[in-house]
Amino acid sequence: MLVTACPGQGAQKAGFLSSWLELPGFASTLDTLAEAAGIDLRTHGTTSDDATITDTAVAQPLLVASAIAAHAEIFGDALSTDIVAGHSVGEIGAAAIAGVLTHQDAMRLVSARGTAMAAAAAAAPSGMAAVVGGEPNDVLRAIADAGLEPANVNGGGQTVAAGAQDRIEAFAANPPERARVIPLKVAGAFHTSFMAPASEAVAEVAASLQPADPAITILTNADGTPVGSGADYLQLLVSQVTNPVRWDLCQQTLVQAGVTGILELVPGGTLTGLAKRAMKGVEVFPVKSADDIDGAREFVRAHSGA
Repeated sequence: MLVTACPGQGAQKAGFLSSWLELPGFASTLDTLAEAAGIDLRTHGTTSDDATITDTAVAQPLLVASAIAAHAEIFGDALSTDIVAGHSVGEIGAAAIAGVLTHQDAMRLVSARGTAMAAAAAAAPSGMAAVVGGEPNDVLRAIADAGLEPANVNGGGQTVAAGAQDRIEAFAANPPERARVIPLKVAGAFHTSFMAPASEAVAEVAASLQPADPAITILTNADGTPVGSGADYLQLLVSQVTNPVRWDLCQQTLVQAGVTGILELVPGGTLTGLAKRAMKGVEVFPVKSADDIDGAREFVRAHSGA
């Protein structure tokens, strides 16, 4: 049984689409998605530097478009996956792959999301920090005691705290027992109450869309469960902006479902890295460059029961 995973913000690296744009099909798909988003994805995927593509308004459309185009290139019409799931903004890519949103609507939504979240982040100094290690309940208690929120509970001994920048700095100086706190280079406190203005903007765009029920089993970051209604999934995408990403629960669902392989779409590595720690015995394939296409197809054939 195969799950196809779409990575979230922070996975992008300068030039990560260079090899992909040598493929006519991928390039054509990316150009169509770029037009829908109103952003130059070719430039940002090839020559823009890390600082440029760290900008939330750039990173989010770039990641969603990359996942959609890579999925089309790898799977084509002959291959399929059993389950699809995305981490944070990757959920919009997953929605497109599952047929909940058209490619164009997915890009409209993620463009609005990225722009609105960038604006919300700029409104007040806030940040995020990864907490690695520690006993999970102790970590969550320490985050709350520090006046912060658990933005991502990723499993595998990793939780991300978020909130006011001064509180992040104080938390890093006084980490939970047996844990390390690593401040992250992000624009703001995503998936917290700091993003409330962005949630309103995303809701406005979402209200103009007409989602379809998923053609592939799709999981939600809200609690890791499958969602059968496209309308419900779209509303979960809106609420996700201010609520924690529970990737740990997504992984639990996948293990319980009997998943044997995880294919992480470009830029792969983050989610498969988490899976190695939290999903022992499940094989992983991070898709990093166009050179991985043949291997990815073999991996899909080996694990997909769809």
